[in-house]
Amino acid sequence: MTQRSFLRVVAVGIMMLLLIGMTGCNGLSAKNSLTGIAPTGQSDAAIFVSKQAPVMVSMLVNPERLQAFERDGELSKLKTRLLANTGIDYQQEIKPWLGNEITLAVTSLDIDHDSENGQQPGYLMALATTQPEKSREFVQLLFSKRALAGANLATEEYKGVKLISDNQIPSTSDHNEGVKNQNSLAGAVVGNSFVLFANHPKVLREAINNVQVSDLNLTSSGKYQKATKQLSKEAQAVAFLNLPVVAKWQNLKPDAQTYDNQIISLVSNPKGLLAETAFLAKKETSPPAAQLSKPVGALDYIPASASLAVAGANLSGLGDSDLAQLWQQVTASLSASTEDVISKFLPVADVQKRSGINWREDIFNSVQGEYAIGLLPRAEQTNPDWIFVAEKSEGTLAAISRLDELASSERLSLNSFTLNDQKISAWAQLKTAINKSSEAKERELFTIQANVLAARADIGNYEIFASSVEAINAALTAKENPLVKNRDFQDSIATIPEPNQGYVYIDWTKSQDILERQLPILKFVEVLGKPFFKNLRSLTLSSYGSDTGLLKAGIFFQFNR
Repeated sequence: MTQRSFLRVVAVGIMMLLLIGMTGCNGLSAKNSLTGIAPTGQSDAAIFVSKQAPVMVSMLVNPERLQAFERDGELSKLKTRLLANTGIDYQQEIKPWLGNEITLAVTSLDIDHDSENGQQPGYLMALATTQPEKSREFVQLLFSKRALAGANLATEEYKGVKLISDNQIPSTSDHNEGVKNQNSLAGAVVGNSFVLFANHPKVLREAINNVQVSDLNLTSSGKYQKATKQLSKEAQAVAFLNLPVVAKWQNLKPDAQTYDNQIISLVSNPKGLLAETAFLAKKETSPPAAQLSKPVGALDYIPASASLAVAGANLSGLGDSDLAQLWQQVTASLSASTEDVISKFLPVADVQKRSGINWREDIFNSVQGEYAIGLLPRAEQTNPDWIFVAEKSEGTLAAISRLDELASSERLSLNSFTLNDQKISAWAQLKTAINKSSEAKERELFTIQANVLAARADIGNYEIFASSVEAINAALTAKENPLVKNRDFQDSIATIPEPNQGYVYIDWTKSQDILERQLPILKFVEVLGKPFFKNLRSLTLSSYGSDTGLLKAGIFFQFNR
């Protein structure tokens, strides 16, 4: 097995974790569901993994427990890909002894720590076994098949554990990467609990050392212990990342390193899949954003047809919150940019390019109460309409006056009119058009055309802004069918813990094209996760918790029934 093959196994394993949620939701009509499975919530194999390991991913349920929920044969396809070109029969040779955990880890960035011969990461796979003798037979059979294929085998006893491996057979060097790939595989059965595989015997020796010297392994890490306390005991999959080491592995050089560890867990329920994550900081962070105990009233003005909705409180403080610190770290890692979190995340920010409005300075900094933002797709135009709802305060009144001044300085016209007995104010560009009279060709008629850039309405305790007259009309009539009463939206927010810092709700079917235009890398992710994305209906993001040493968040995925 080459390093690239082992890395493929890791990638396939991660996709298996995503399938947990998809298959669990696809089995809604089955008598048994994933909620009936009793996972431990934590990885027992973490004792084999070093504190310094970049990443560890664990599936905490037996794949056979997912079989009843499989749709379109995706789980079987992944098993086939995982065992491609190995000559292994999963049903006959693995299924009888495989337990309730499969863990994959990148254990180190370079096995021999010698930069002169290139970087050769260490990869480890740990499979729980319920029948140690059968699993030993499997390891022997696997290496026997590799010997028949031409590999030279070697065995050794290391601290009471029998290791078996291929002699390292150099393959073609990859001169572009400067790394000599090794066609090597090592395996061992440790005690009565786990079967280990690695891409080098040294990785197995270090795994055994990590067990026998407890201070070396991940379970003894204070950060890991704190992170696992954030996990649900019902977690069916877990991933733990050492962010500075991951950044080094991926040749990223982040300037801001507020958070140095991250843990992710997946929990399936009859309505969808909740992926929770906690980012652990090196020291105390900025205070969390404003906490809410129920959906904001501003959502009443976002219609059910919205493809994306954002709701929360106190936009003025968002730029100084823990969320802003996280975003600065992410953008610094990916693009060496620390672009303002608000202007990057909120979909109305591009308006300032046309109107001269700086949304953060001119509007968002004045919003200390509730707010809601919605995107409304329109078939006749590429870009969606938007609606922004803000709870009234002294600050919002001052902001409106400021907008009027800006509109005047940009030679925009401020117009008022009535729409369904509601007074509307609109900022528009006026231009004249010439029409020839049909009765007298020499006579010219002039008409004035208004290009509305934004409209505003004052309703009760809220100010409503929108990108068009059609959008503000949709907001005014939203109470007839608001997003907040949509069943999918209600199911999504019911899964998010309270209090929380608000929501980002995305209707995947309506938003996919828009998001792909804004985030081109998303298309690549969709190809890798095709089984996951093709059944995705919606996703809802939220952050919650008040601990200034960590940031906790969740994403709830809903799938087509």
